[in-house]
Amino acid sequence: MLVDEGVSIAARPGVSDERSILLVDDDRPFLTRLGRAMEQRGFSVTMAASVAEGLAAAANGTPAYAVVDMRLGDGNGLEVVQALQKAREDVRVVVLTGYGNIATAVTAVKLGAVDYLAKPADADEVIAALMHGPDAKAEPPENPMSADRVRWEHIQRVYELCDRNVSETARRLSMHRRTLQRILAKRAPR
Repeated sequence: MLVDEGVSIAARPGVSDERSILLVDDDRPFLTRLGRAMEQRGFSVTMAASVAEGLAAAANGTPAYAVVDMRLGDGNGLEVVQALQKAREDVRVVVLTGYGNIATAVTAVKLGAVDYLAKPADADEVIAALMHGPDAKAEPPENPMSADRVRWEHIQRVYELCDRNVSETARRLSMHRRTLQRILAKRAPR
């Protein structure tokens, strides 16, 4: 079932409640792609594009699994994670984010998420994270980001949060403004 401005897609016949999954992401193309991929893998999919839609979907029937984006247009995806945990203790939630950092990963896990993945994550990565046992370690990524890339991503995130204001971004990063301008002028490292 797709919670998307009144559009509904019926669950596939023969899919049990234990294969139900809620996908919450405000990136509609990504949400649609992931939803189709999960349906092809036998899940009964409910999609939501905001915190409000995610909370409504959770209230209508708590799924066995959920994939929730951390930052949504109308709030924080961790609100949905909390609501899911309150409604169903055994729900397995994976949190996705485009801006990974340790503090939010720790918060997500404390709220009940079983894993925390950087976007874009494909359906196989999501399923692996949802299905691994509580004592199993996650596989290391095949192509992890380099330290330079992680630094660049962090700078870009702060720059966007400061409404692309170079002076404010430099102040928040404790960096000289000209140094920041040089970094921003370069292409992203690999």
